[in-house]
Amino acid sequence: MTNRFLKYGFVFIVLILLQVLLFNNIEFSGYVNPYVYVMFILILPLEIPAWVFLIISFLTGLTVDIFTGSLGIHTSASLFAGFCRPYVLRLIAPRDGYESGAEISMGNYGLNWFLIYAVIIVLIHHTVLFYFEVFRFKDFFRTLLRVIFSSAFTLAFIMLGEYYRSGKKR
Repeated sequence: MTNRFLKYGFVFIVLILLQVLLFNNIEFSGYVNPYVYVMFILILPLEIPAWVFLIISFLTGLTVDIFTGSLGIHTSASLFAGFCRPYVLRLIAPRDGYESGAEISMGNYGLNWFLIYAVIIVLIHHTVLFYFEVFRFKDFFRTLLRVIFSSAFTLAFIMLGEYYRSGKKR
């Protein structure tokens, strides 16, 4: 239990530092902003009670908001993604269900499953994030492009991180 707590605490710190120090400085013509901290929400264990998971999602977004000076948009996007996660997991559940105590990872459930899972959660997160940031429908299609391009780049970095995580266990 303590090892898992320390492990996920370390992952949280690394992802937040990567986001704040590296990925917040990446921006291509206003359309691409990777937000890799979403990976923390993706990989948290299934056994976490829903209310604890929502608090963790809230704190994850709040931490990014504090470091970036944004006014709660990361908090709301992370909280909504955390709220939707159980429904997404139920929607894409394997035939045999989820193994008790198994980590959510590409190594345990396969590339296709993890990619579908990550795409859905990242799209939910980025849609809320960018539309709350703009908060008007005047730039609907421009914001939609931002959601798509940023999601693609975020997913590329998340998949690289997941390959690294899966490779370490072998």
